[in-house]
Amino acid sequence: MKRYTYYIIIALLTLLTSCGDTEYEYSGYPAYFIFENNAGRSAALASAMNAQSPGIFCRITTSGADYFSFTSNQGLSDRQAKTAIDENRTVKLGVYNETGVIVGFGNLDNPLTFYAYDSQCPNCYKNSSLPRYSLTMNSDGTAECGSCHRKYDMNNGGIVVSGDAGDRLIRYHASTTGPQGVLSVTN
Repeated sequence: MKRYTYYIIIALLTLLTSCGDTEYEYSGYPAYFIFENNAGRSAALASAMNAQSPGIFCRITTSGADYFSFTSNQGLSDRQAKTAIDENRTVKLGVYNETGVIVGFGNLDNPLTFYAYDSQCPNCYKNSSLPRYSLTMNSDGTAECGSCHRKYDMNNGGIVVSGDAGDRLIRYHASTTGPQGVLSVTN
C-alpha cells in the first residue's frame, strides 16, 4: 500500500507543476476603483460595460480632484463629477492615476471576458520605471504605444500583436453588473 501511495503522490506533484516560463494573468500592482454607473452617469463607460457590445473599451482617469473622465475607443467621452460616495472611496487607477485604466469586454472569448488593463505600456514602463507611456486606444480594439510602437490586442488578453516581442498589457481583476451597474477594478 505504501508503494501505491508513493506513486500517487509523485503523479499529483507532476500534475501540479509545469515546465517553462509561466506568466501571471493578473498584475501585482495595486489597483482599486469602484464606480456606480446608475442613473446614466457615463455613457462612455456604459458602452464598455455592455456585454452586448464587446470590443468597446473605455479609459478611466481622474480629472482634477472632483471628476472622473471616461473615453471610449469609439470616440465617446464624458466627465462625471464625483459623488459623496466616490469622495469617500480610495481610488488607485493603476500604476499612475493620471493615465488610468482601460476596461471592456473582449470580443474573442465565449463566454465573454471583461478586461481591465493599465493604460501604461508595460514594456516601456518596465524598462524605465517612469509612468509616461500612456497607450492610445484604437477603434479596432487595439492599444498602441507611441514610444516603442508595440500594438496590443485588448480583445485577446492584451497580447502584443505587432512590434517587438514583449510583455502583454498589465491586467487587473475586474467585474461589472451591467451598463448601468457597478464597475469594480481591484488587485
